[in-house]
Amino acid sequence: MLRSLIVFAIAAHPDDIEFGMAGTLLEFKAAGAEIHMWNLANGSCGTKVRPREEIILIRQQEAAASAQQAGAILHPPLVNDLEIYYEKSLLAHVAAVIREVQPSVLLIPSLQDYMEDHVNTARLVVTGAFAREMRNFDPVPAIAPWDGEVAVYHAMPHGGYDPYGRFIHPQRFVDISRVISKKIELLCQHESQRGWLQDSQGMDSYLNAMLDFSQRMGELSGRYAYAEGWQRHNYLGLANNPAFDPMKDHLASIILEPPPDR
Repeated sequence: MLRSLIVFAIAAHPDDIEFGMAGTLLEFKAAGAEIHMWNLANGSCGTKVRPREEIILIRQQEAAASAQQAGAILHPPLVNDLEIYYEKSLLAHVAAVIREVQPSVLLIPSLQDYMEDHVNTARLVVTGAFAREMRNFDPVPAIAPWDGEVAVYHAMPHGGYDPYGRFIHPQRFVDISRVISKKIELLCQHESQRGWLQDSQGMDSYLNAMLDFSQRMGELSGRYAYAEGWQRHNYLGLANNPAFDPMKDHLASIILEPPPDR
């Protein structure tokens, strides 16, 4: 029996997946994949008014509701906000979950994002995937090495810009037009973030911010109404050859790759 495709979306905070990855994740689900969602941080700092334990509980409930609507398996967070560090103990936990889930596809943040939590999440996941088959690396809890191939895809940084304000051009666009309503529904589950994002980051409406960026990616593609942009990580250490590209294989009809000089 052939192993089903497993797609694992991993981000820093509750609602990060919904902002930049959920459309592609939903299209993988529609293509028959088993999908997983994981936020490494618990959302503890996503408020100006609620106590820590209260906002953590609220944001976990919101994340669970979103995952349920998406038909995804949700994994519990590991740390508080602003505590996602690229260090050994956290890496050991991330590596253990990757070995347990055994994904063929990892959807993760950009390595060029504006926030350290996002960048460190990407770094941890890439290294955790790289260490998936290393018998002398000790994950926590202890899980046997796994030698399957995995493809890593980076979402666009928030707003499309790196920390220096330079626009990051996607290598690939995924058409999310037919799932944009569902993506809105998933993001709407994170109700606690409406006021927080407006107060802390000047987003008048987090739904409008997501829609505007999805539409901008669509316009940049020159073909789609709404899109998510992706950059594919180097295959070395992750797959046996550069042709291993499950996103392209399973979502071929809704993918556009612009010329390299675009």
